[in-house]
Amino acid sequence: MTLERATGPFPGLDLEHPSAARVYDFLLGGTTNWAIDRGFAKRAIEKMPIVRVLAKTNREFIQRAAVFCAQRGFKQFLDLGSGIPTAGNVHEIVDTICPDARVVYVDFEPVAVAHSRLLLEEHGDPERHTVIHENLLDARAVWETAVSTGVLDPGKPLAVLAGAVLHFVLKPDVHDALQSYRELMVPGSALALTHVVEEGVPEPELSQIREFIELYQKSSTPVTFRTRDEIRSFYGDFAFESCGLAWLPEWLPDIYESPAIATLHGNPARSCVVGGLALKPEPAGLED
Repeated sequence: MTLERATGPFPGLDLEHPSAARVYDFLLGGTTNWAIDRGFAKRAIEKMPIVRVLAKTNREFIQRAAVFCAQRGFKQFLDLGSGIPTAGNVHEIVDTICPDARVVYVDFEPVAVAHSRLLLEEHGDPERHTVIHENLLDARAVWETAVSTGVLDPGKPLAVLAGAVLHFVLKPDVHDALQSYRELMVPGSALALTHVVEEGVPEPELSQIREFIELYQKSSTPVTFRTRDEIRSFYGDFAFESCGLAWLPEWLPDIYESPAIATLHGNPARSCVVGGLALKPEPAGLED
């Protein structure tokens, strides 16, 4: 299948402005990007030379979170803002541990959805892997569409992943959306996410990340900083596993090969991004 065929069903493909998904793809070493995205990414690298490492560090966190869940028996994954497929996608990672695992990818970027469909058509299992074109802010629509595919069973625990996407959502209703996801997930489910921060980031990375964010303010996908406390609030009453909300290189670095972490050895705050995984508790009063 060609890219033109893959993208055909999706109106609104914007090639006039850089796309966060396509820029991220370039930073990860992918090829699904256009000149406008590459030009933007190169300006970002000039402002923050370590940005490629940070992109890979974030990607590796999501891979480790997926491994963590699969090793604990999770068989269902909902990947929000999944982006353009690159090596080591969630379904590829978890299938090595749980061959009957099920994964639904969610993205609003037409090219990301199109390429995910291409990948899954060629290397996936249509009964266990799919992608949907939805806005993660509309949690109910995402949930209903994901369930309607037949891939996910809403009555069983699942892992919801949101890597490097929430800082592109400036609207305050991101809190409402995450609350809806938490309410829809059954007890025992997991929520793993990452988010850029400025508190605790050392120089020169602090000045660089601020310039990097300022560059994004001029794109179609501006970025916002949030405090650690606000990021923790995204988890509601879910109970953190492992080391809680941490700098990405500090979160279970040995669970899955993470080459980018070595670059940040000794100073994990240079990653400029925090992440964590938390589980939904059983309702009060139901314990044996």
